[in-house]
Amino acid sequence: MFSHIMLGANDIEASKAFYDATLGVIGCKPGVIDPKGRCFYFTKTGTFALSKPINGQPASCGNGSTIGFAVDSPEQADAWHAAGLANGGVTCEDPPGVREGGGMKLYLAYLRDPSGNKICAMHRLP
Repeated sequence: MFSHIMLGANDIEASKAFYDATLGVIGCKPGVIDPKGRCFYFTKTGTFALSKPINGQPASCGNGSTIGFAVDSPEQADAWHAAGLANGGVTCEDPPGVREGGGMKLYLAYLRDPSGNKICAMHRLP
């Protein structure tokens, strides 16, 4: 459905370190910085990018927004969460664990990245 997602970041290097660690846990290669100072992560299914806002204003998180990353297991979600905490992320929401609703069981782990963007790792349970 999506071709790419770009998040605002105030400190590209700090955000790159955070996302290199968290996305590395789920198999992504380190981000690539382009000549404009933006950081890109490329996968077979899409692109995730970080950029200072082009209007020159500070990056800010979207109130009510969350970007979710698919993971293969609860253990991978926990490793993703730990990597984020070790690289400038802050835990938010409930601790990593199972959530149920709408007939689904999900394992979710939430973080805020160094710029305050809310992200999560999600694994669908059988």
